Amino acid sequence: MVEVMALSDAAALGRRAGPNSPSSPAILPYNGPLLAALLACALAQFLKIFTTWYKDKRWDTKRMLDSGGMPSSHSASVSALAVAIGLQEGTGSSAFAIAVVLSCIVMYDASGVRLHAGRQAELLNQFVCELPPEHPLSNCRPLRDSLGHTPLQVFMGCLLGCIIAFLMRGPHY
Repeated sequence: MVEVMALSDAAALGRRAGPNSPSSPAILPYNGPLLAALLACALAQFLKIFTTWYKDKRWDTKRMLDSGGMPSSHSASVSALAVAIGLQEGTGSSAFAIAVVLSCIVMYDASGVRLHAGRQAELLNQFVCELPPEHPLSNCRPLRDSLGHTPLQVFMGCLLGCIIAFLMRGPHY
């Protein structure tokens, strides 16, 4: 015989189990993969201050909010997400497959399309600087040229994301 539990019965069971039991709904449920992705992104953006100092010998806190640079925060985020999903749900899950495919697309785009768009912006800015002062485009704001990433920056972001996901695994996985 199949038993059916009414919604009111399920709610009463949840109340009896207590606020810390696994059957009670949480206001903000724990989501390990999401937290790993957000932490990896934040850490990658924070590290850009130090990599900029190492490269240019100057402190630039604005780099925390810019795209481009070392390491790639996009790559760190998507790789942390994919690895955390793989650890939590297994590498045979559909969610892991989706995360891996989207991670590959994001990392390819960061080191391909966006990198070349940034290089084109750099060239266009040089052309505009060489225009005579009376030319209508000579007073244009420069285009942003720090858009994409080199393959090394993408790789380092990916490595950072994987490390963050592995370090965050615990009893929830």
